[in-house]
Amino acid sequence: MSENKSGKPLFYDPTEYRIRSFVKRSGRLSTAQARAIEELGPRFCISYNKTVIDLAQIFGRAAPTVLEIGFGMGETSAKIAASMPEKNFVGVEVHTPGVGSLLKLIGEQQLENLRLIQYDAVEVLTNMIAPGALAGVYVFFPDPWHKARHNKRRLIQGPLVSLLASRMALGGYLHCATDWQEYAEQMLEVLSAEPLLKNTAETYAERLDDRPVTKFENRGLRLGHSVWDLIFIRV
Repeated sequence: MSENKSGKPLFYDPTEYRIRSFVKRSGRLSTAQARAIEELGPRFCISYNKTVIDLAQIFGRAAPTVLEIGFGMGETSAKIAASMPEKNFVGVEVHTPGVGSLLKLIGEQQLENLRLIQYDAVEVLTNMIAPGALAGVYVFFPDPWHKARHNKRRLIQGPLVSLLASRMALGGYLHCATDWQEYAEQMLEVLSAEPLLKNTAETYAERLDDRPVTKFENRGLRLGHSVWDLIFIRV
């Protein structure tokens, strides 16, 4: 088992770190979403497998690849992929309606630089992504699990951050965002404790243009809610 300079293994056994940061919901799948899954899924979805994937082969080109964890209904993912055609994007999501929604957007916008994996992100990272393969990682508005007894289910915790850092290339970035202040504070503490990551700001970062403001976020901003961005670089 290979190790990084912090002495942590580059490959992790998911049985040692099992976080369930999501709840499987049986949301209604619209006719358009179901059609998108049937027609576009075979081309744009990557099946989960315990085998490291060849990103250049999957996309038909060698290009910087960015992974997004939990893309929801995919509006932001589609906007980002459309604005940066020079990059490859892999979105990971567990909920079928979200996968169908993003596939529909891929078809409507003819996005060739986006692929989807419907599976647990921890296992995808552990088994399918090679060390140093990612130019960037997005984690936008993960479930805050705001009740104290549920905090342990939050995605951004030490083991996951170490796993993410091991999959990032030198100079790659990890961009997180949340509208829950207590979670933002935990994120800042956890990310700052990872020796392979360096904060790009003194604390929280300004929102970059490459993170579009979502409808949900706009609604919150109109109500006076705050949003915290954190951008760390792999060193």
